[in-house]
Amino acid sequence: MKVAEKDIPKFDICLAGFPCQAFSWAGKYEGFNDDYKGRCRGTLFQDVVRICEYHRPKVIFCENVRGLMSHDKGRTFEVILGAFREIGYKVFYQVLNSKDFGVPQNRERIYLVCFRDDLEIENFEFPKGTGKKCCIRDILEDAPIDSKFYLSDVNIVSLRRHKEKQQKKGNRYGYEIRDLDDIAVAIMCGGMGKERNLIIDHREHSMVPTTKIKGEINKEDIRKLTPREWARLQGFPEEFKLILSDTALYNQFGNTVTVPVIVAIAGEIKKVLEN
Repeated sequence: MKVAEKDIPKFDICLAGFPCQAFSWAGKYEGFNDDYKGRCRGTLFQDVVRICEYHRPKVIFCENVRGLMSHDKGRTFEVILGAFREIGYKVFYQVLNSKDFGVPQNRERIYLVCFRDDLEIENFEFPKGTGKKCCIRDILEDAPIDSKFYLSDVNIVSLRRHKEKQQKKGNRYGYEIRDLDDIAVAIMCGGMGKERNLIIDHREHSMVPTTKIKGEINKEDIRKLTPREWARLQGFPEEFKLILSDTALYNQFGNTVTVPVIVAIAGEIKKVLEN
């Protein structure tokens, strides 16, 4: 927002993931009226438009939550599509699910691929998926897992009370324990990103806390997935270094894109440009 477009080096392809919180069902769904610390996250796509109108890259490649398409009965999405078309781009878009690209995560996202009009690209086919299926069991780290990832008995009691309270109100909120042969629900930053993907891991682990907790480590072997396991849910390679705090890593992986999906779409873009 603060960088002048002329100060940005020239580029051929723009990859942009403007903030999704304004359009996500998990947020307040305020769209262009979003207010985050005095700034609107819902209009940051305009900066993508501003920069791309100046530099005229061959391709603009964007990702966002599926809720973007239905926000304000579809009018918000039409405004965004219209903005890219107005600066001279042909827009293609499709919803893809990460679970179809070799990771065990149910994560639907809308992907936009925009080609500059003078390239005269009339068709673009999004990838169909890899066909490779896997489950949570396939992305688990080797045991023993650090005891800090196992919930305390006090924490579990609190989660169960919260879920019961929500169920009485008719809501479907609350923690979830996933079967190891199933897939994870979409991970996201914040508490529920972890609490909706709890697992039971009976493999050997210490019952001695390595962090300060209330109560004791639970005897049901309920734990949250580790940051490395979240990295695997998003398709990051094993050599990707996890050098930040656990909290920062959960936030990063909850906010990031699923790597194999981006690689597959990028491959199709490359084919079109080469032809």
